[in-house]
Amino acid sequence: MTVKDITKILEELAPLQHAEDFDNVGLLVGNVNMDVRGVLVTLDTLEEVVDEAIKKECNLIVSFHPIIFKGLKKLTGSNYVERVVLKAITNNIAIYSMHTALDNSNAGVNAKICEVLDIQNPKILIPKSKTIKKLVTYAPIESAEEVKSALFRAGAGEMGNYSNCSFSSEGVGSFKPEEGTNPTLGEIGKVQLEKEMQINMIFSFEKQATILSALFKNHPYEEVAYEILTLENTNLDIGMGMIGELETEMEEGAFLKMVKNRMNASVVRHSKLRDKKVKRVAVLGGSGAFAIPYAKKAKADVFITSDIKYHEFYQAEGQLVIADIGHFETEQFTKELLVDYLIKKIPNFAVALSESITNPIKYL
Repeated sequence: MTVKDITKILEELAPLQHAEDFDNVGLLVGNVNMDVRGVLVTLDTLEEVVDEAIKKECNLIVSFHPIIFKGLKKLTGSNYVERVVLKAITNNIAIYSMHTALDNSNAGVNAKICEVLDIQNPKILIPKSKTIKKLVTYAPIESAEEVKSALFRAGAGEMGNYSNCSFSSEGVGSFKPEEGTNPTLGEIGKVQLEKEMQINMIFSFEKQATILSALFKNHPYEEVAYEILTLENTNLDIGMGMIGELETEMEEGAFLKMVKNRMNASVVRHSKLRDKKVKRVAVLGGSGAFAIPYAKKAKADVFITSDIKYHEFYQAEGQLVIADIGHFETEQFTKELLVDYLIKKIPNFAVALSESITNPIKYL
């Protein structure tokens, strides 16, 4: 398999289009057409991880965090980023990063936290906006079902757990083929009136190229009339954080101790306890202070995240408990998630879990 083959599989789980604008995801080092001998999955790509890849004969590193975040102006090995990139290039090792594309996946980082903590029926905490689009096109009555079927196969018309969703209405289209055209219907120089069906379907924005390709390939007209609209509707399947419920409510102290134990946290920093039972729990891997208002709005009893500053704890305002368990700790199980996913998709391929502990923060 090539780098492109494997990253295509990864992008079924976390399309790169779902990443945040500030991020740097995708193939950071290497050639998409390179044959892959083995894959090493890691949270961070450090020098020790590249050394581990060399030892395990893996020439593709799949990393959660991007080693290259800002532009590099030189490669002299003067800092850890440059040294990693140089070592990877020297040893012909490709590096691929997923980061916020996986953060925004409903089967990604936050879903894994919910799994570890037995949080039931998790839903996206902050659904991503402007990711749902609408296709409007027109086809002759006798060809409409064939066109619709092709669009459904390409991924259009999916809403949550529903598929083949569309709305159609009949009308009369008009057109006049001019010189140089090769019309399917009508004659050059004459106005053609044709009974047509207007077809409306929504789709997730990363599928636009595939859907348009299916439209052009399966539509009978030489020139296809269509519109693409961006909807204001939020996408409940894409976004940051998750919220769900415990099967049985718990005392706050007991719940935080359980979180500390299952998440292998050295310490749990938290806002003032409310002396109330915990039932609804919100989670967001990585730096999550921006999501505090969303957790409060969602009526979470506890919000688990990391990198909370002193004054940000005040935002709890007695409405919930904010629990900071550490950045690495919230994302540490991402490696296992990706290894399990790849093994299921390519069971006979060499996929290895990195043994390197890349947490830069130590505790006394």
